[in-house]
Amino acid sequence: MSFDHSNSQHVTSSLMRESLVDKNVMARTEASVSAILPDVNVIQIGGHSIMDRGRSALLPLLDEIVANQAEHRMIIGVGAGVRSRHIFSVGLDLGLPTGALAALSAKDSAQNAYMVSCLLAKHGFVYLEAPFVVQLLPAMLAAARGAVFNGIPPYSLWEHPPLQGKLPPHGSDAGSYLIGEVFGARSVILLKDVDGLYTVDPKLDPAAEFIPEASAQELIDKKLRTLPIEPVVLDLLTRAKLARSVRIINGLTPGNLTRALKGDPIGTLIKQ
Repeated sequence: MSFDHSNSQHVTSSLMRESLVDKNVMARTEASVSAILPDVNVIQIGGHSIMDRGRSALLPLLDEIVANQAEHRMIIGVGAGVRSRHIFSVGLDLGLPTGALAALSAKDSAQNAYMVSCLLAKHGFVYLEAPFVVQLLPAMLAAARGAVFNGIPPYSLWEHPPLQGKLPPHGSDAGSYLIGEVFGARSVILLKDVDGLYTVDPKLDPAAEFIPEASAQELIDKKLRTLPIEPVVLDLLTRAKLARSVRIINGLTPGNLTRALKGDPIGTLIKQ
């Protein structure tokens, strides 16, 4: 049996006969990227630094989020806390691989995110599981006042192996940043229990020098011993297309979030 292909139609594509791993081909794909939600601010609530401290730390922060609703659209990522550290300890002792540890840590972060969503529900915030962040976030923001999501990116068993050790490199800092990058968010603000970035841990060394602003590559080159941000975020920033900076602020200080949302130079700004 033969077929007449003379009248068949083909999809014309410049990539049709190319290898998508060829460096020259990849370079040709560089183009402008459109922001999907350019007026949305991604706010990340640290699990260990904020959530684990309980109501005294969390409730005033949520009140400040609500107070800024009318002026700033926000989606709230929430991180894992002390439960993940216990899970990691047990998992490492049992010899579990990185992907399994990542799947377990995401459960802790999801519990924290659900608690935050319950506390913000009466103010119009909704909780979105990872698949629905992709599918429903724009629709939910049109109907609701804001959204809360699990900050741990859903790599799960497909988590990237770290350069050193076995702990999953992508935590809620990375997950919240990636949401900001893919949606082209107005800002990505990470709420921690420190005022920003220092040359050394200020809790251990009173001579620590504050760093108000730095590029991601500068921080990578400095090889600081401690960072209040996941190192993988620095690598992601060097390749950013839309979210070209993150700001670290102390979420325990009243008014800091409001100032950051206004664009005031507070905390540490890490830029591309």
